[in-house]
Amino acid sequence: MTTHPLESTSPSTLSYDDDIRLHHEVQRLYATEARLLDQHRYADWLELFAEDLHYWAPVRTNRLRRQQALADGAAGEVAIFDESKASLAWRIRRFDSGMAWAEDPPSRTRHLISNVLVWPAEEPGEYVAESSFLCYRNRLEREVDLYAGGRTDVLRRAEDGSLLIARRTILLDQNVLLAKNISTFL
Repeated sequence: MTTHPLESTSPSTLSYDDDIRLHHEVQRLYATEARLLDQHRYADWLELFAEDLHYWAPVRTNRLRRQQALADGAAGEVAIFDESKASLAWRIRRFDSGMAWAEDPPSRTRHLISNVLVWPAEEPGEYVAESSFLCYRNRLEREVDLYAGGRTDVLRRAEDGSLLIARRTILLDQNVLLAKNISTFL
């Protein structure tokens, strides 16, 4: 199990300088990701992910406090997203084909990423990063959607030294999506 950074008292934690460098690197990765998505550069966005990617957004339900452990869907249950890198590539090709009617004309989006925390994972060369997001989407004249939530990523060092997103879990704050569709990547 990965230790949360505020709970860690292990002597193996990163030095202050390494922690600052890593945090800056992750912030830059997320800023680049948001820019690529907002510019509809989906093929370039896909290059930020590892080949064995799992991109997952479980369905959430409202539960009493004593049942909060059951509020988020489990692996294998119905999900909003349950994607691999190959399935994301297929969706991107569909956007480019002109056959994705929900994105023709394309939406205008603005992805905002904040509250980034990052710490070393148990696997060498991997890190856990938590962030909050807000995605504004506008399409046609009056379609406006807001998606807010949190993401937990496992980031992995690539051979070239860059960070790749190996796993992403997206928890939307709303359990009922009010949008007509969710053709936006989060």
